[in-house]
Parts: sequence; C-alpha cells; structure tokens
Amino acid sequence: MYDLNLTTSYVPAQSDMDVREITVGAMLREIAEARPDSEALKEIRQDGSPGRNWTYGELLAEAEKLARALSTRFAPGERVVVWSPNSPEWVLIEYACALAGLVLVTANPAFQARELEYVLKQSGAVALFLVEEFRGNPMRTIGADVAAGIPAVREVTDMESPALLAFGSRPVSMPQVAPGDAAMIQYTSGTTGFPKGAVLSHRGLVNNARFYATRCGATEKTSWINVMPMFHTSGCGMVTLGCLQAGCRMVLISLFDPEVVLDQLEACRADIILGVPTMVVALLDAQEIRRRDLSALKVVSCGGSMVAPELVRRVQNLMGAGFSTLYGQTEHCPVITQHHLSDGIEDICNTAGQPVAQTEVSIRSVDDNRAVAIGEVGEICARGPCVMLEYNDNPKATSETVDADGWLHTGDLGRMDARGYVSVTGRVKEMIIRGGENHFPAEIENCLLERPDVAEVAVVGLPDPKWGELIGAFIRSSKPLAKAELHAHCRANMSPQKTPNVWVQVDEFPLTGSGKIQKFILRDRFAAGDFHEL
Repeated sequence: MYDLNLTTSYVPAQSDMDVREITVGAMLREIAEARPDSEALKEIRQDGSPGRNWTYGELLAEAEKLARALSTRFAPGERVVVWSPNSPEWVLIEYACALAGLVLVTANPAFQARELEYVLKQSGAVALFLVEEFRGNPMRTIGADVAAGIPAVREVTDMESPALLAFGSRPVSMPQVAPGDAAMIQYTSGTTGFPKGAVLSHRGLVNNARFYATRCGATEKTSWINVMPMFHTSGCGMVTLGCLQAGCRMVLISLFDPEVVLDQLEACRADIILGVPTMVVALLDAQEIRRRDLSALKVVSCGGSMVAPELVRRVQNLMGAGFSTLYGQTEHCPVITQHHLSDGIEDICNTAGQPVAQTEVSIRSVDDNRAVAIGEVGEICARGPCVMLEYNDNPKATSETVDADGWLHTGDLGRMDARGYVSVTGRVKEMIIRGGENHFPAEIENCLLERPDVAEVAVVGLPDPKWGELIGAFIRSSKPLAKAELHAHCRANMSPQKTPNVWVQVDEFPLTGSGKIQKFILRDRFAAGDFHEL
C-alpha cells in the first residue's frame, strides 16, 4: 500500500516499479533466454481436455518462425485483424506481430458481418486471420464475404492452417521496433454508436501488464489460469503479458465453463485467476455443488464492476483465496487502479484500489478540469506511460479524450479519499456494464432505429444483482411491438451480448427542456414497477 495523506484528489506517479523501455517482442526474447526450459503456455481445449504445451524457448522459436513468414507478406506498421476465440495460435500471432512490427487489431469472435466490416475498414487492415467457426458463428464464411468487398484486405487466412506460415514475395526482414510504436488497436464502442480504435503502444501494454501482475503477486512459480477473452486487453495484455514478465506458466482455456475452469484450478495447482464478477459467481456456484481442492489458489482478481461483500466472503470461504478488484479501460492498456493483496474487505468492496505504479490519477472537475477536493465527485483521469497513443484515424475523439496536458479522461465519475483509494460512482458517458462487458446505448439504439416500427428508442442500464446491469430498451411506436422480432433483429445485426434483456413499449418519454430523453427517470420508473415488459 502506498502511504499517502492527500489534500486534493491527485495521486502523483509512484516509483515503486520502473517504466521499462522495451517492446513485446524484446520482452519475449529476454524471458526465453533467461528461462528457456520453463513451461510458458498450456492449452485447454473447448471440451476441457488438455492440449499442447510450450516452454519459453519453444514459444519464442515458433513466434520467430511465424514472424519471419509474416514479414514476407506484410510491411512493418501494417494492420492485421485476428478474429478468433482463445487459442495458442492467438498467442503466437500476438508475439509474431510484435516481432515483425505489425499492428495487431483484435475482433470479438461473436461479431456479425457489419461489425467485422467496420473494424476491417476503420483500422485499414490488410489481412484477416480467423477460424472456421465459434459457437455456431460461421466465421470463415462471414470473413470471406466481408473481405471480398474491401480491396485493402489482401489475405484471409485460417489461423489453424499451414497457410499461416506461408512465405510471400517480400524478403525476410525483422525490423527494429521501438517501445513507443503501435502494437495493437482495440475497439471500444463510443457514445456516437461507432466504435473507436484505441491505438496501444508496446510500452503501455508491457508496463501495464507488469504493474498489474506484480500487484497480484505473480512470480516465476505462478500458474495463472487465463479465461479472459484474448480479443480484450484483459486476456492478451494483463494476463498474457503479465505471465510473460513473471516468467510463469499461463494455462489458456478456450471457452469459459465453470466446471472446466475449476477442474484446471485444481489440476494445475493454479495460484491466480482473473475474471469478471459473473464468472466468479458461476465458479462459486459450481464449487459449492462439487468441491475441488483449491488450496493453491492465492488470488481471485476481478474487474468490470463493483463487488458485493458477500461475493468476497464466498471467495474466501469456498476458495480460500484473497480477492483483488481493479478499475481500468482499454485506453489505458487497461488497468488504472487496483487493490493490494493486504487490503481489507471494506476497501475491496467500496473502492477500486490505489493507482498502479508510475500512474498519476486525479479526480477532476468536469467544469474546469481541475483536481477536486478529497471526497468530492468528479471525472476519473489518468496520466502516464500506459495512456493510448490515439484513437485510430479520429483526431477529434482523441483530443476530446486526452487533453493537452496528457490527462486521459475516462468518462467515469468517482471520488478519492486521502489515501488515494478511488471509488467509481457513476458515468459521464452512458455506458452499460453487463457481466463485466461494456455496452454503449447509442450503438444498440442505432440498430433498433433501422426498423420501421421503431419511432424512438432509449437504451438504459437497469440494475441487476447477478449481471450488475441489464440492457433495457424503451421503445415508442405507433403499433404493437413483437419482442421476438426485435430480438431477432438485434441478433442478426450485432453480437449476441448487445441484445437487450428487457423490452418496454412506451407512449412517451420523459424529456428535458431541450427535448433530450431523461434516461435516469426511465430507470427509476422501471425500478418502481411503472412499466410492463413485452
């Protein structure tokens, strides 16, 4: 814990850890040289069966082999999209792109055609690496159809085929990659309904992962179960790059299934697992029914939303592990604040911890951008080596999010106590966090407004004890609405998790004097039972 006694809501950068000027590829080489025979990666397939294993020496050798092949097909700085669930191939492509100086663009395997098309076009990608299908989503078919309409995309390759290692017409060249170069573009939806591509540097990703993993207590003896999606900074950044720098074993699970995860926690004598609250609840429920030996588990790390005291107590009682929450966002690679392992249950449940190393955090007035007094609510802002480089091809959004002094404005409201512990109190933006996943109303509203029977729509986050929030769609229409048709429309045009859970037809909306819908009134009236669901 940092010993602070603040008078304003500003924590200066803490120097308990250094900022390393190193790239992802150089980090892999450094660890592989130091620990060539140590187990680096263990695969657990979708059915729960054990798969392949790599030592750090083997991981580097395969990543360099792939990097050489990629260098003959793509120029340094070109963008390639990875569209796949968790797999060792995902990890190898992440490291190979870093070594070859390519920018890896991540895509959710649940994407439908127009979501994938948007990411390919907006990122300026020249290639798409994918798999045949995932959970019934025909990814090869969708990818081929979408890429055929984008001239810039030169290649669509199955990640599990020999074609991934094919050589092209360019000479083999392993470029000099700098820590400040772009390593990834990760898309985060915006309030306009159009996702923004956060361009993340090697420096930001490497250091953020190390700050996070070190605070989790990771060492070279750690076994870390990775169930977080690789298309998100949590999976490919925090855990993958955190394990790399600890020089420990990462057990990569392809698909979250609480029974499989618990079995692996026991079989691998795992020390650490990161999950969103809904994952942790599912694990606890399954553990309650069939107990596993989790005596090796030291830390359950949790992000995505605030946690209830009962959840922490259940982790302690059923898993015998410590509990640590964190707060962050993609634009910060992503962790901003995190608990220390010594923190008590009151801090764990009521705050999001202290800033990670080398990171300035301030609660700033939304009116004049000055740090507010201790305990006052303002916008949570962060500054340091982990702030994104920019939003891809969107200078206006970049300047609105990162100010002239380098402060990243998160759009989240919070307060800080005199010790520098931050509590998240709300959102400047109207983001909905359902099960740890961020959803933005405007994107869902825009989709629903494509239907001729939808005159107006307001998408609102509704409190829920299990998911944190549910997605509620309040719709004004001149004719009776059919829930099944609305649901089918959303499923056909967006990822499944963006589909509203609650549907309400209204005659009119509560409006401000300027004609804007007052969503908080809709939320309050729904909680009071004033509406009937479709």
